Amino acid sequence: DPDREPPAQGMWRLTVPLEKAPNKPEVIELDFERGDLVAINGKKMKAHELLATLNTMGGRHGIGRLDLVENRFVGMKSRGCYETPGGTILLKAHRAIESITLDREVAHLKDDLMPRYAALIYNGYWWSPERLALQTLIDHTQKAVSGIVRLKLYKGSVSVLARDSANTLFDQNIATFDDDGGAYNQADAGGFIKLNALRMRIAEIAKRKRAK
Repeated sequence: DPDREPPAQGMWRLTVPLEKAPNKPEVIELDFERGDLVAINGKKMKAHELLATLNTMGGRHGIGRLDLVENRFVGMKSRGCYETPGGTILLKAHRAIESITLDREVAHLKDDLMPRYAALIYNGYWWSPERLALQTLIDHTQKAVSGIVRLKLYKGSVSVLARDSANTLFDQNIATFDDDGGAYNQADAGGFIKLNALRMRIAEIAKRKRAK
């Protein structure tokens, strides 16, 4: 029943309530190689061990509780209460390392495709040709997604403190418009603005003609 509060005792197995979470935050570092998590705090582990460790870390800080109403593939609505402390931490960290290693348009394309990819898995199409095709594309986007992300776990939240990668696309000189080596000239903005606004100017001219 979506109108009933989940029971405080007996249902949640991996996470503590926020009231019982530590009052001191925990800072951790996650290492990624080609999009995959490979180490926690410098210690390399197997995939299932990494997830189990993150589940323990996140669980003690009350991270990863979900209470939602889903639209099932067969047509009904269903309420689900889930715990995913490790997954919550992993998603936050992975998006953080992607933010400095993925090209802008590749990142946008991936964001567009992820709901479709997730729906295929949710609905049981893991071995479908369309899922495999998407996987090939996703794997290609992850070739440069390597680096370290530092996170803070505290009272149900995961905060990104820092991220670094040998493949970073972030350039401080260009980002601050200082000594960018000629990569950015403010005078270039004028022509860009005019071209980018051309369709809106045309629409406004047509609108004024119709109003006469």
